[in-house]
Amino acid sequence: MRSPLPGRDHMAQPLPAPAGELLPPQVRDSFPALAEAREVYLDSAATTQKPRAVIETVRKYHSSATANAARGTYPWATALTQRIAAVRAHTARFVGATHSDEIVFTGGATAALNAVALCWGLTALRDGDEILYSPRDHAANVHPWYLLRDTLARFGRRIDLVPYRVTATGAADLTDIAEKVSPRTRLLTVAHLHHVFGSTTVLSDIRALLPDRVLLCYDCSQSGGHIPVDVTALAADFAVFAAHKMFAAPGTGVLYCHRRVHPELRPFLPGGTTDVQLTAGGFDSGRMPGLLEGGTPNIPGILALGTALEVLESYGMTAISAHNTALTRRLLTGLREVRGVDFLPGPAYGGPGTGHGIVSFTLDGISAADLGFVLAEYGFLVRTGSHCVPGGAAGDAVRVSTQIYTGSDDIDRFTDRVRALAQEIA
Repeated sequence: MRSPLPGRDHMAQPLPAPAGELLPPQVRDSFPALAEAREVYLDSAATTQKPRAVIETVRKYHSSATANAARGTYPWATALTQRIAAVRAHTARFVGATHSDEIVFTGGATAALNAVALCWGLTALRDGDEILYSPRDHAANVHPWYLLRDTLARFGRRIDLVPYRVTATGAADLTDIAEKVSPRTRLLTVAHLHHVFGSTTVLSDIRALLPDRVLLCYDCSQSGGHIPVDVTALAADFAVFAAHKMFAAPGTGVLYCHRRVHPELRPFLPGGTTDVQLTAGGFDSGRMPGLLEGGTPNIPGILALGTALEVLESYGMTAISAHNTALTRRLLTGLREVRGVDFLPGPAYGGPGTGHGIVSFTLDGISAADLGFVLAEYGFLVRTGSHCVPGGAAGDAVRVSTQIYTGSDDIDRFTDRVRALAQEIA
């Protein structure tokens, strides 16, 4: 019977640890699920493991002074209101926003992207306007624009969705984008760090070539917590983040809205605490961020995000990025030695120093799903399939993704196992 994790005596001599790598045991100890597991977790692009400090934050909210925020005037409630305001300000600093009222808490990154479509697109777009997008992005950055187009069509307004290409490295093709921008273009949406290809796209270089009317929307679901993100430097009008991919809890997202777009926004989830004023003709939009926040927020999720940001800053985003880049190069070096491995667009086609902890590949003679199943039998947890890309446009592949708690030993054992499986299949 095969051992879940083959011992070192069955492995090739490991390569030296990447320069500057944090000692994995020291990091892993602060992530309870990893400290207790024999498996090697290589699916951090799907969700990150949770550090003990984040788990404790959630536990404390539910076990001590549980209350609602922005409602009561008693100490438990006012303390939570102040803590959420502090997390909002902290989040603004973390992502490079200039003002805390540019930060909106949502139910997740998917909810944040849908909020852009509903709170801006429904009322700001006019007949014939265009949105530029990539069909190879995550469904959360594709489907909302199709729904918006369909909804507007039901009210007699037609908008066009214009697809652009990606390069061999998996980044958005800026040349193709520049050629497709037209007088009707109103929104350009991109993945800052692609969840399958592991490539980054920065639009600030072409911002000067675009008319002011063209708004830039970044899906930072993958880059948040993995590489440094500065929405001001990116020249973003909108940017979204997924807390559960930043060491925090599921069910919480962040929507960044630059102040210049605030006058164009309408509430998409009106309810208690939404900042609107009722009038005889309906209601007038109020101030941000209350304009886009209604109902009881995910209080433990927001508090967990605040703690997660502290954990990320304790490691340093530059160090985390360098760690993942080093592991990416190590992974590519190992997989290139395996006969039958074919890489999807991404860091495999980039230069030295590229890659941000995501590599997707296929292996001749076995489907991605079967390969993922076999790897799991050996204790290597990876993602397989079309990876939430509509219509399978990204291809069926195995995706390996890392974080600060991933060690060079994890990568070495993984590539050795893929090599052994390839030899069995041949």
